[in-house]
Amino acid sequence: MKLISWNVNGIRAIYRKNLLEFLEEYNPDILAIQETKARPQQLTKKLLNYGDYYKFFSSAEKKGYSGVATFSKPEPKGVKYGFGNEKYDSEGRILLTEYEDFSLFNIYFPNGKSKQERLDYKMDFYYDFLKFINDYKKQQPNIIVCGDVNTAHKEIDLARPKDNETVSGFLPEEREWIDKFLDSGFYDSFRMFNQEPDNYSWWDYKTKARERNVGWRIDYFFVSEGIKNRVKKADILNEVYGSDHCPIMIEI
Repeated sequence: MKLISWNVNGIRAIYRKNLLEFLEEYNPDILAIQETKARPQQLTKKLLNYGDYYKFFSSAEKKGYSGVATFSKPEPKGVKYGFGNEKYDSEGRILLTEYEDFSLFNIYFPNGKSKQERLDYKMDFYYDFLKFINDYKKQQPNIIVCGDVNTAHKEIDLARPKDNETVSGFLPEEREWIDKFLDSGFYDSFRMFNQEPDNYSWWDYKTKARERNVGWRIDYFFVSEGIKNRVKKADILNEVYGSDHCPIMIEI
């Protein structure tokens, strides 16, 4: 089974560029999309009816903001939107699809760069999610968490770590949360297979950073202990354009 996660920076924009062509070429069993910036009723019938996917959307109350979607060929036995906290659920950041032998969390974690208030919100989200998933794990040990986490974990995960030590996305407290999340029984699937530098999933548009590969690895597939040995491959699809992020993939 092939799972792909992609922050598309606007599903309507990526649809006009290359979304259907991407789906034709890579043919994922499950596609987890972040930052849709749209509600289903704003999308074309061609996209909504495309392929043999069940399609689920969690949209923000604020128009043109945030949002996640999951396209799934296997029919989930359950779908949950958010994790029961209006503070976060109103921004359409969490979509949980439950299958017979695993559960998939598709999450667009908050960005903390704009102001201190949003950094506080991001850190609250991080720790409330950690509590939620540790409780959830008691009933389903086989968990995959994917999405834009908006933090690079280690120095190897961004091109210029020293320049960004005081920037949200590489702050000590943000990186410490990833440590705690991994310590709770999760694994960074990409680093299970690849320990090399210069592997990034996001590049700044304004500075044309992608042309120089001055990037950050802030998109992840995390897997729990229960599913770790089922992961056969993990990759960053950095040849795919269309967004300031590129897709990431695992095969289980």
